[in-house]
Amino acid sequence: MMPAENDLFLMKLQDSRKKIINLHLNYSFYTSMKSRILLYFSLLASVLSFGQTFKYGITANIHKGSIVGIHDVSKPALGGGLGFFTSISLVENDIFDSAWLYLEPQIEFSMQGENADPPQGYQKFHNNYIGTQVYLKYFFHKGNMKRDLFVFAGPRIEILVSEKREGPPVYDMFVDQEKRINHFGYGVSFGAGVKVTQKVEGFIRYDRGFSKIYPDYTYKNTYNRFLGVGINYYLNNNRW
Repeated sequence: MMPAENDLFLMKLQDSRKKIINLHLNYSFYTSMKSRILLYFSLLASVLSFGQTFKYGITANIHKGSIVGIHDVSKPALGGGLGFFTSISLVENDIFDSAWLYLEPQIEFSMQGENADPPQGYQKFHNNYIGTQVYLKYFFHKGNMKRDLFVFAGPRIEILVSEKREGPPVYDMFVDQEKRINHFGYGVSFGAGVKVTQKVEGFIRYDRGFSKIYPDYTYKNTYNRFLGVGINYYLNNNRW
């Protein structure tokens, strides 16, 4: 085999090896994601078997979010979220819906990230996630008289499904450190709300991530956060 042909053969071999490695990494990621989703629904099914009542509906929010600790002259990005929730009472309920403590798992599509406006030019860092949070939801009450006001809090996990970056690089020393972004994150979500009607609730919510967004970035810790307002709409509101 001639030297030129040998070099070409080695290049093709290296390309094939890279493709195989990428396929393996993608397969491992989606297998891991599938396992987490199956575990989530298994836990949910277990809780449902003990719940006093079971309600479900659609949740939606608009929010301003940012990625802390990385981009110069950062500005919050306006985003939204849309998802599905279930509400399971943890105390005895009745036909008047007097239960005041609920477990409320949610799954949603969430638009997050931020913008930045350094002297070098305007930048966009927009990341989309599939997220799930499990809230403990507490209605203020006096005896069996449940008030309309409630608070909620719980852990949140999220999986990156897409990312979009626009704009020029700012600091050459950090360009390589910002190339890789974590596909899995976790944090906490909490807020307060009010029951508007039998089927509609309004709420204010704050999410704060604990996991690092850019794993190779060494200067500061980076995490997601956002503050938003939204509504829950119950598709059913009956005793289970």
